[in-house]
Amino acid sequence: MALTPKPGILDITPYVGGRAHVESAGEVFKLSSNESAIGSSPLAVAAYEQAAGGLDIYPEGSAKILREAIAKAFGLDAARIVCGNGSDELLTMLAHAYLRPGDEVLFSEYAFLVYKIATLANSAVPIVVPEKNLRVDVDAMLAAVTARTRLVYLANPNNPTGSYLPHDEVRRLHAGLNADTLLVIDAAYAEYVRRNDYETGIEMVAHNNNVVMTRTFSKIYGLAGLRVGWAYCPAAVVDVLNRIRGPFNVSVPAQRAAAAALGDRAHIEAGIAHNETWRNWLTQEIRKLGFRVDDSVANFVLIHFAGEKTALAADIYLSGRGIILRHVANYGLPQCLRLSVGSEAANHAAVAALAGFAGRK
Repeated sequence: MALTPKPGILDITPYVGGRAHVESAGEVFKLSSNESAIGSSPLAVAAYEQAAGGLDIYPEGSAKILREAIAKAFGLDAARIVCGNGSDELLTMLAHAYLRPGDEVLFSEYAFLVYKIATLANSAVPIVVPEKNLRVDVDAMLAAVTARTRLVYLANPNNPTGSYLPHDEVRRLHAGLNADTLLVIDAAYAEYVRRNDYETGIEMVAHNNNVVMTRTFSKIYGLAGLRVGWAYCPAAVVDVLNRIRGPFNVSVPAQRAAAAALGDRAHIEAGIAHNETWRNWLTQEIRKLGFRVDDSVANFVLIHFAGEKTALAADIYLSGRGIILRHVANYGLPQCLRLSVGSEAANHAAVAALAGFAGRK
């Protein structure tokens, strides 16, 4: 008898991140992974370096340093926070904790790929719900709910579309779920959103026993290389996650850097302002070239081409000029490239390359 994994695992397509390198004669701009356009906070870098003197000592097991910093920054109870090796780990832990074989997991058509991976890894059934105009369709989500629905993943804002659900729609979605169904709000891009009708999910977690919100330090805080995330949970969910969480899953240097990044409001505000300015500029300039660009509230824009062949040709053309975008065929959008907001130089270079592609014979 051959050694075999549990059902579902061999159905998983391994996650592949955005490319980081291309062959180019000139400067290369990596705009494929939605990283911070202005880099890490100098305070975070200093805190990380200062922590290097204690690398021989295990961390305190509960990530107390970081949980208390998060609690202070957001006015939360530190006991309701669980930290992880990126929010990906927390999204996966929730699946490990609550899914049984045959359970159903709902998520929208163009949602984060990790949701399907976590579902299949637990021999559960992914239910992919069609979107309407690249936005989560709450009516369709509710229509897909059954007695077997155990988790609902909601990326808000959503990657790679850049769209979001207003708070009243999120509440309507939650109201249609059974008490034994967990709504997981993945708010990785929350800091970039500047809309009066948007909420991160903190209020919903505070008042419901079946809502969890996850966040990351990989985007606005510029710490993608350290892999740090956190979840705000009902007390019972915290208890469950702490039973299965790795004992030292966030290193001390990562905790120190993340805590310092939280405290550097000037750097955070600079990142938000940069993103607002250049996301809007990119959207306008690329539309002038004749390409469809969807409105986005995150730190990236989704560019549509005539079809998959044209999108691939554009990707090759841009890569040859040192501009690395993300072809999102694996998200079900083969006709699209996702462009992360970058530095001023990167943004100008990206638009110039797209103009060259649009004008080629």
